[in-house]
Amino acid sequence: MSAISVQFGYPFRLYQIPFEMPECDGESEPRTLHLVGDFSAPAEFFVTLGVFSFLYSMAALVLYLRFHSLYADNKKLPFTDFCVTVCFAFFWLVAAAAWGKGLSDVKAATRPSSLIAAMSVCQGHDVVCNAGATPAMGLANISVLFGFINFLLWAGNCWFVFKETTWHTQAEPRGDSAAEQGAIDKQ
Repeated sequence: MSAISVQFGYPFRLYQIPFEMPECDGESEPRTLHLVGDFSAPAEFFVTLGVFSFLYSMAALVLYLRFHSLYADNKKLPFTDFCVTVCFAFFWLVAAAAWGKGLSDVKAATRPSSLIAAMSVCQGHDVVCNAGATPAMGLANISVLFGFINFLLWAGNCWFVFKETTWHTQAEPRGDSAAEQGAIDKQ
């Protein structure tokens, strides 16, 4: 009777995570096995995007609050800000979807029943192997949810940044508005 415990986490390079598989004959040493899979690319992309988003948000906040006159006077700065915001919205959609797929693959690779099926010691006729606790993935699930929420926030922010570009200001009529014209017609 022995329990096998495997600890893993970010960046989810599971092939580097060893665990000991006991031998049933008692004379031989336990064999060291490794989990299967490398899911570090979507996890690291997700985290890197979060860091860059935070840094850009802080820089934009300083620009909006401290150097607003520079932002208002320069016509290329709002356009650049809009393009970067659209890129971040798109990257959040891609990163959240990629990390969601990566997380589902991590769950499949660390499912106790699939690990038992891969162990040769559990294939014997007189050996009973029971699956233990499924790894807790609640916080990882929440991170995927927050990735999609970040996409919605950045996509919504595109409208507010778009309002500062010359595209939006050129679309507005320069003369009297329709409401003012209607008020003049009534007099």
